[in-house]
Amino acid sequence: MAIKDNRQFIKKAETTGDVVRVKEEVDWDGEAGALTRLTCEKRGPALLFEKIKDYPEDRRLMGAPLATFRRVAIALGLKPDISMPDMFQEYEKRSQRRIKPTQIKNAPCQEEVIKGKDIDIFKLPVPYIHEGDGGRYIGSWHAVVVRDPDSDWVNWGMYRTMVHNRKNIGCYWHIGTDAGKILTTKFIQKGKIMPVAIAIGADPISCLSASAPLKAGENEVDYAGGLHQEPVELVKCVTNDLLVPAHSEIILEGEIIPNIKIQEGPFGEYTGYRTPGYYPRICRLTAITHRKNPILTFTNMGMPVDDSGICWSMTTSAEITRHLKEYGLPVTGVFSPPETGNMLIIVRIRTLYGNIAHVVKNIVTAIEPGMPKVMVVDDDVDIYNLNEVWHAFAAKCHPGRGIRIQEPDIVNPLIPFLSTEERNHVRGASMLMDCTWPTDWPKNTDVPPRISFRETYTKNIQDSALKKWKRLKLK
Repeated sequence: MAIKDNRQFIKKAETTGDVVRVKEEVDWDGEAGALTRLTCEKRGPALLFEKIKDYPEDRRLMGAPLATFRRVAIALGLKPDISMPDMFQEYEKRSQRRIKPTQIKNAPCQEEVIKGKDIDIFKLPVPYIHEGDGGRYIGSWHAVVVRDPDSDWVNWGMYRTMVHNRKNIGCYWHIGTDAGKILTTKFIQKGKIMPVAIAIGADPISCLSASAPLKAGENEVDYAGGLHQEPVELVKCVTNDLLVPAHSEIILEGEIIPNIKIQEGPFGEYTGYRTPGYYPRICRLTAITHRKNPILTFTNMGMPVDDSGICWSMTTSAEITRHLKEYGLPVTGVFSPPETGNMLIIVRIRTLYGNIAHVVKNIVTAIEPGMPKVMVVDDDVDIYNLNEVWHAFAAKCHPGRGIRIQEPDIVNPLIPFLSTEERNHVRGASMLMDCTWPTDWPKNTDVPPRISFRETYTKNIQDSALKKWKRLKLK
């Protein structure tokens, strides 16, 4: 049965030690962010802060909901100690299915409704996440909901959102994002106000789905339904016609004003580095609705691993696998290690013909524009074992013919190694690392045999060694 909301997830993850309640008072101004950064870097549990300085006890914060693969497994209804290959295989299978949402009334996210002169976003314990941020960020683990006025496409995205004052916030939607394209082409160019809703603390799978790199026109809520294996329940906003996850902790309703820009940022990003400020359009709030005793969820992006790296690894790996298979390529696995800050994709493939790695790279960067580095490995490499991955890179990637640079190429402006000029023009370079054996090498002479436990010894010796290892209680 699917986990419908954040509170069911907390209850379930508490039993396995993957969520811990913090009852000691914690300051929203930096301290909650620091503790969340620490638990991300130590691969610790999600933290539920139950006593926030300057706020009543019915206002809570939750840091790093899905910053480990164990917590993703729990959110999917799987065992937290499931193996990586098994979890990715199950995720990929579910991600192929789309299930339409259902609409309900009397939703939990509208237990409390604040409108008009009573709107004050600072009544929520919005955290100041990193030292050096441009302000307090209410949006770091959430789903931004916008709709294309000319179709039935409803886009969910996860775009950082900074508070300016009690009624105004700024969302970083650059033109390369789906929401940015809708805003620019369908509203700003026509001088129209765009309605928007931001769901904070929806069920973890809905938030994860908001970060999925789906094609324009695909609805993330249908994707979330497929992962849940049942429809997501939605409710209509109170001041616009957008539908939002009904079991969210907090909903911000607002409108983007086309002719007003305001600075947003700087902000510590998923790449592990602080990014400069930008000048997005301002979002004026028209309502705040929330559950009783709301829990404001957030993450602390920075040096991997955090929620963004874990979720991006799941969603992007599944989508690239799907597209490569649609092209008929013999792909046997795709993995973006969260430790790489979403800047590397590893593709495992059966090398049926020469130059196949170059074909793979072209398709990957077409699917995920801005991906700077693609590594292609043979089918005998365990892509979830970084020891094997780095060994394949060091031993099989030729410094001359194995490295291919494409320049210029589309880039993500948040990537740290780009110059200011490259960021401004969204132009840089991308790289292929071909870690496969050349197909024209004779297998019995030029390709050396690999020495490893599973490849060097007979099955009888392996079984005997594993039994002794277990009796010795070695880890």
